[in-house]
Amino acid sequence: MARVEPPPSAPATLAGPEESLADFFRKHPERRYVMFGGKGGLGKTTFSAATGYWLARQGKRVLVFSVDPQASLTDIFQQDIFGRGPVQVMENLWAQEIDADRHIRAYQQQVRQKILDMYGLDAVPAEIEDYIAAASAEPAMEESAIFDSVVDILATGEYDYYIYDLVPLGHALYYLSMAKVYDEWIGKITHLREEMREYEEMAARMRRKKETEEDQILGELQYIRTRINAASQILTDRTRTAFFFVLVPEQMILLDTRKAAGMFARFDVPIAGYIVNRVLPRELLASAPSYLRNRIEMQRGELEAIERDLGRSVLARVPELERDVTGLDMIARVAELMYGKS
Repeated sequence: MARVEPPPSAPATLAGPEESLADFFRKHPERRYVMFGGKGGLGKTTFSAATGYWLARQGKRVLVFSVDPQASLTDIFQQDIFGRGPVQVMENLWAQEIDADRHIRAYQQQVRQKILDMYGLDAVPAEIEDYIAAASAEPAMEESAIFDSVVDILATGEYDYYIYDLVPLGHALYYLSMAKVYDEWIGKITHLREEMREYEEMAARMRRKKETEEDQILGELQYIRTRINAASQILTDRTRTAFFFVLVPEQMILLDTRKAAGMFARFDVPIAGYIVNRVLPRELLASAPSYLRNRIEMQRGELEAIERDLGRSVLARVPELERDVTGLDMIARVAELMYGKS
């Protein structure tokens, strides 16, 4: 069994010694933005729903929301949630699934209107329509819509806790890197623009009119930068955000999680701790078939590696359950496994 080597500077967590998930939330009530991240299919949505349930039972107003098109709060809560805004699923708990396509259509319409206003047109030219349609098919358009959605949700300030069922790790890291690159790029454009101010005063009237139009474009770029930065800052707000990694006791998952944790630390994401999911109970060994016994033994080695390398940063270990987690009864059961009896 290969040992999982920690990176040269292992990312620190917010968790204290011998701390549980319940302890963490009691000690850090200021951590209003809660995120569960990890590779796809490990239980992020389940833990997001269970945490929302547990906090709601503590009397907190909670919104669980997802911008991952593959996530399914609708399925886990057994209510029609997609694209309907915040839907109340129980006392103090609301859930929301973002319809990114609708946001893309709204953004397309805003682009059309700005073109009409800027150039005094009655209709958008056909070639521009073709460009807008082609651009909206690119992944970046969906990501921009997701950025806007996150900002709009958090700007309301209606809830005590916002639980963000995060997209898979690769996408989350891309959002962070995209924000930094975009910020630097627009910063350079703005700096060059300001250096040209003294020469602009010497320009003719028609030249000044063209510069005014260019300034409108620059203003739009700066607005986009502001929105992207506002969304990315949610992930890196060390005073209000808690990010939990979800993993299972498998060698490749553990390796990937350690690498991702190191990258997240370099982006200053405040890692709160780790949750190990799908742990097979050892009491099954006595009567388990050989396949299951082998799986349990395999997990034993990986759990030892997790304990050795992550130790007190692991705030919960959740067993493999006999059925899918859907409906409030099963969500309540997972919440008890994560947080203990209320």
